[in-house]
Amino acid sequence: MLTDLSFRIVNSRLGSVEPPPAISAQRPLEFRTEYHPSADREPLHQAFDEFGINAHPEEQLPINEEPWRPFVSRGDFEFAEIALDAALNKSQINGLLALIGCISRGETQMTLKNDADLCKAWEHATEQVTPFTKHTITVPYKREERMYETHALPLWEWALDLLDTPVLAPHFVWDAQRVYKHNGMEFERFYNEPWTGDRWWDVQSRLPDGLKAAPFCFILYADKTRLSSHGTVKAYPVVVRCANLPVAIRNGDGIGGGRVVGWLPIVSEDADEEGKPGFVNFKRVVWHESFQKLLEMVARYSKTGYSHQCFDKITRWLFPILLILSADYEEQCMMSLIRGQNCKCPCPVCIVPLEELHNLSKTFALRSMQDATEALNVYKISKGRGEALLKALGLRAVANIFWLIAYSDPHEAISFDRLHALHLGMWKHLLEELKKILKALGRSAEAKLENQVAEFPRWRNFNHFKSIIHITFSDGNKMQDLSKQTFYSALNILTHRASPEGFQLLRLIGSYLQLDSYIGLDVHTTSTLAALDAELLVFNAALKDYVECASMSPIEDLKLDWDFPKTHLWKHVTRDIQMKGAARNYSTHPNEKLHGPLKEAYERQSNGKDVAGQILRIDQRKYAVKLLRLHVDALDEQRSLPDDEAEAEARPDVFEGHVKLGSPQPPVSIQDIENSRSQGDHAFRGFRRKFSDFVNTSLPGYGYQLQRWVTIPANFQIQEHRYLRVNYESVVDWRQTTDYLRCNPHFHGHPRYDCALIQLTQDVSAFVQLILMFKCQLPDVGSFELALVQPFTAGVIGAPRRIDRDFQLTRIKAVSRESSIFVPLRSFIRGAMLYPDPAHQDEFIVVDHIDSDMFMRMKTRARYR
Repeated sequence: MLTDLSFRIVNSRLGSVEPPPAISAQRPLEFRTEYHPSADREPLHQAFDEFGINAHPEEQLPINEEPWRPFVSRGDFEFAEIALDAALNKSQINGLLALIGCISRGETQMTLKNDADLCKAWEHATEQVTPFTKHTITVPYKREERMYETHALPLWEWALDLLDTPVLAPHFVWDAQRVYKHNGMEFERFYNEPWTGDRWWDVQSRLPDGLKAAPFCFILYADKTRLSSHGTVKAYPVVVRCANLPVAIRNGDGIGGGRVVGWLPIVSEDADEEGKPGFVNFKRVVWHESFQKLLEMVARYSKTGYSHQCFDKITRWLFPILLILSADYEEQCMMSLIRGQNCKCPCPVCIVPLEELHNLSKTFALRSMQDATEALNVYKISKGRGEALLKALGLRAVANIFWLIAYSDPHEAISFDRLHALHLGMWKHLLEELKKILKALGRSAEAKLENQVAEFPRWRNFNHFKSIIHITFSDGNKMQDLSKQTFYSALNILTHRASPEGFQLLRLIGSYLQLDSYIGLDVHTTSTLAALDAELLVFNAALKDYVECASMSPIEDLKLDWDFPKTHLWKHVTRDIQMKGAARNYSTHPNEKLHGPLKEAYERQSNGKDVAGQILRIDQRKYAVKLLRLHVDALDEQRSLPDDEAEAEARPDVFEGHVKLGSPQPPVSIQDIENSRSQGDHAFRGFRRKFSDFVNTSLPGYGYQLQRWVTIPANFQIQEHRYLRVNYESVVDWRQTTDYLRCNPHFHGHPRYDCALIQLTQDVSAFVQLILMFKCQLPDVGSFELALVQPFTAGVIGAPRRIDRDFQLTRIKAVSRESSIFVPLRSFIRGAMLYPDPAHQDEFIVVDHIDSDMFMRMKTRARYR
């Protein structure tokens, strides 16, 4: 892994193709892990390169020599896998198998002859995993028994399937941990995985003494989704994940990732009954009665425990608990049985009054299962008194099925959902306010903002937009990217003079982005949590200022009432992180990705009848294929097949070292470069002379002593490259991350010259823009990888601007193109996105919200500025 200090180029040989050692041999023991007392383990101190390494190598696992069974051959299995993934229908499968049977004479035997053979093989394959069971739920309503079908794969059966998967066995974490990293002065606690949070520790402390007891922690998600394009056919899947597995596995697409385990009934809307308290309660009873089919064994073993010998040969008593409920607000209301956004206390976590939802400076008592059960008991004795009490608490008169699970309070399990609360929630409200203000400013302001958004710098995996006024999508990732681009693009439009309301709204959006970036960190420390809490108060003050300004504005329909749940919900995010780890542990985003395969199965592989049964059967097959693929891959890895090794070496996205050039161009002479480009770009004026000076005067500063003056002839050859990958160590989670930089005059039809952060001197880092990247060979000296760059080191003239202070901006200024310099590519720290300020020539604003690493680097830079 690489840090900023790793890129110090003094005393390092410039021509070496290998980067300096990423970690010094003298690096101290930075990490400390304290285990729960029941684990009976001493605190563990580890060096940087040891932390997080799995102590149980997978090569110890037994390997099945025929892991494709029950398929007759590997060829049969791989065909079935492709057919399933491609959603082939019966005629397509029969035609393809007939063709393969005629022309295939390879080493892999194909025994499948038609769709019937394939279906039979699938049936055998799915016998290896727990099947779904269809249940009929009967719920009384108005003197009649109403029946609904639900499909369930019992959670504990799914858990046993995971526990019996050898490849996953080494990765389970059973004991709560408190982890610390030395920050240079002291050990500072941090939170990432669920077992680093306090709730896991608290639950494990409550488990029976005298047993080697540990929690088996469930993450549950449920939400309705449309299967048909016209929206008349819907599904209500339940997804489960195991919090004992690391996030890369848990949120991944493999066998240890999310699994659809339930299909809840959707109660048809009745025009005569809709909105009536009795009918609303009836729908909640149906939901919880249906969910009970998933929880029966979980509820039992949460009280008694389940004996299981784990991979480390220790027999533990596993107690299933509900650690996290991942859901949008509507589902949180269903799970917690609160009355919804217009009730007296609309928060599923605390008892905040409706009229105080906007006030983030106040803290209210947390909800508890005990308070809810006591209120329901009063209702059972006296409906009048009980209803008044339940109404005051914002609760429904329905028993919560999650109460059956020991050590599992649903109000504690409900967690902040960044996707719906922010990207599809608060941001959409802010965007609507922005549209109203722009409309009042006139079409010229609208057009100016849309043009600046359309010209926003490009970045890998960063959505770009031509319009923000008439958007029709509702995609969380796109909304997140739009919020960033809108903020920077509006800075020179919504000024205090041009629009007081717009300026106050921008302050609100700026604070929103700060909070979104903090919440999105994959690793939190006590320092980042303190900063998050402080920024919540900044947002609270900015919201108050905006409402006050909007109330006096002539612009119609500006929002004055912000008393709705999504204004309040992030009040609990700091506590959620302390209790359950980073926000990605309970994000709905990985779960909603599973809606796509369900929709595809409906559209391409079902006949519209028995929808739930057909789709779940297909999903069952996909899960069985994943399991078989896991074993086949493990066999291939053990055998180290030459073809696989060659394929791994050929993978373009994997490379070792710090930087790697790509997209090579034909070699040209240095004089040709100068002649062809100096007329249009002053950076290339005197290119050959500038390069000669660099070689002879700067190489010694980089630790290479020249024995003589190096003459650069006119025909000196350089090879341009237009693509660069930079590996660096994230300052957030200390893992390797890769940036992909372009220096291309015709990238998808447009010039693209990316920016980067480099180590300019031993103690100074600076932003630069790429002009040219190239390789060259100096005779008797060595091979070099260099870049011509334009530094942003000119310095902004005058006192810091108010806008920079108000919006926490990092402003930099470019030197002239004539002052461009050569730097070694190994001095690059990482890529950067810089937004050109339209109001000030050659001045740029660092887009610190582009990712969490840049966000935290700019926070550190601001402290020492």
